[in-house]
Amino acid sequence: MLFEGEKLNVLSVRSSLANKLGISEERSYATTQQTDGLAEMAIDAISHWDMPLTLERILTWHQLLFPEGYTLFNPIQGGVLRGEEAMQVVSGRIDRSKVHFEAPPRSTFEQELSQFIDWFNTSQSNSSLDPVIRAAITHLWFVTIHPLDDGNGRITRLLTDLALAQGENQSIRFYAMSVSILERRKAYYDILESTQKGGLDITPWLIWFIDTLNDALLKTLNTIEQTLNKANYWHRIDQTQLNSEQMKVLNRLLDGDFELGISSSQYQKVAKVSRATATRHLSQLVAMGCLLKTDAGGRSTRYGIIHR
Repeated sequence: MLFEGEKLNVLSVRSSLANKLGISEERSYATTQQTDGLAEMAIDAISHWDMPLTLERILTWHQLLFPEGYTLFNPIQGGVLRGEEAMQVVSGRIDRSKVHFEAPPRSTFEQELSQFIDWFNTSQSNSSLDPVIRAAITHLWFVTIHPLDDGNGRITRLLTDLALAQGENQSIRFYAMSVSILERRKAYYDILESTQKGGLDITPWLIWFIDTLNDALLKTLNTIEQTLNKANYWHRIDQTQLNSEQMKVLNRLLDGDFELGISSSQYQKVAKVSRATATRHLSQLVAMGCLLKTDAGGRSTRYGIIHR
């Protein structure tokens, strides 16, 4: 699992979330201060969506992101605002970084941060402000202030998710705005740069934000549809008649790994079986009604999932 350029063990993250939620796992994995902190931060922001935002709450999240002894290289002190030095928002590799904009100096950003927090709390009950527009403004405003030495992007996306949860009056959501933002990272930095260097009209940013949110929703709907199709498929299939290799291949097909269907040679590679075994397995799956053989013959023959 890649989180903000850092590699984390997805099983450790899952165990951290399970521990924080009080869920018992059949097999738990070792957690770290970092994965525990990420879990606690996310749960606090989303589960306690109706709690007011405070500077202390933001700094607590930052402390969870950067626990003591987090790294020996370029150590970040968690839970404190940045110092007097200029803060630039950059992207790209260290040796080929690009400066997108410079955040306000320490002499002014504390007042701006206080204004932001006040606005965030009071705007929640403003019925004339669309919740999605509020989330977009939340994101742009906080990332512009950039009040922390590191982790501003993570806190910004957390605040965005918090604003969206408040707009829906519930903590349970099936989409993740932050995922779509990270997938569009280059476009994200480009729109931030153009917005920061422009005037007070943030319409282009709002359009980009809404389009990215729409992308997150569409991907979630697709995932839900795929999950339902998969569940319905396994419900009608007699799984006791399948071996582990056939189950593995069917799952890959149901996950959309082979959009045009799977060939005999691909089956061999996925299932790690001989050519003869692959042919036999595929014939069995066709006979059971699990797969449909395409009209093409010879080496181009492929087998696809039968959805009913």
